[in-house]
Amino acid sequence: MRSMMRLTLNGKRTTLDVHPLKRLLDVLREECALTGTKEGCGEGECGACTVLVDGVPVNSCLVPAAQVAGARVTTIEGLDGRHPLQGAFVEHGGAQCGICTPGMIMAAVALGRNPTLHQIRVGLAGNLCRCTGYMAIYRSIAATREGINRKDRRERRVKRSHSQRSKNDRPRQFAGKTSR
Repeated sequence: MRSMMRLTLNGKRTTLDVHPLKRLLDVLREECALTGTKEGCGEGECGACTVLVDGVPVNSCLVPAAQVAGARVTTIEGLDGRHPLQGAFVEHGGAQCGICTPGMIMAAVALGRNPTLHQIRVGLAGNLCRCTGYMAIYRSIAATREGINRKDRRERRVKRSHSQRSKNDRPRQFAGKTSR
């Protein structure tokens, strides 16, 4: 028994013809070809399948498709590879084998812009990783919060360089004389 269901998936209005009790995880991977959301345990224990439903992290392996009718669902693909957390996870070693990474990133996105270390630990408590020991994940999220990834450092360097050049381009006054 399939039924039509409307939702906003990664910012796009979408209509799906799915069984209402099919797991959201399976709908995303099989019906929508969004395979970034991973299945780890299939029991809601590991967080690998975390997606955002109306901004709240949920284990998509536990959510029936009917429950997200009319909702905003955001998967890792919805971040378009441009979210600062994605780069930080690569740069700071938060991504290892890749099974938990999409779920970790989605859970971290839900924390907002400036989570404390305590908020990060609590917010990721439902996400398990067997590779990193968590410190690299915490470091990745903190780096994004503090704006210390390569892109940000490069942009700050360029800005300082331009600022220095514009200072050097101004005429200087020396004992009443102007020089360049």
